[in-house]
Amino acid sequence: MAYDEALAQRISELLATERGVAEKRMFGGLAFLVKGNMAVAASGQGGMLLRVDPDDGARYAEAVGVEPMVMRGKRMVGWLRVDTEVLRTKRDLERWVSRGVTYAKSLPAKR
Repeated sequence: MAYDEALAQRISELLATERGVAEKRMFGGLAFLVKGNMAVAASGQGGMLLRVDPDDGARYAEAVGVEPMVMRGKRMVGWLRVDTEVLRTKRDLERWVSRGVTYAKSLPAKR
């Protein structure tokens, strides 16, 4: 499955004024990196991948349409999969994207 290009465009527009953001094709989707750290991605499996503080991940995953990201059968702590239905409005998308960007900013920059 190809990633949702409309969702990727919406994310790109939200991050247009954010410093240090780069777009990169990863995991069959389009990732948005802040200081070299992935913050969010339009997933190749649908919806959005989101990187959050591992201490907050379980709480965020309690929301309807949000679940821990699983890669090769392993639950990835600090990574969430957010269903497209949860991202319908600009306000909802901003809230989730902001969480990913805030966490990515807190990490050391990658080269």
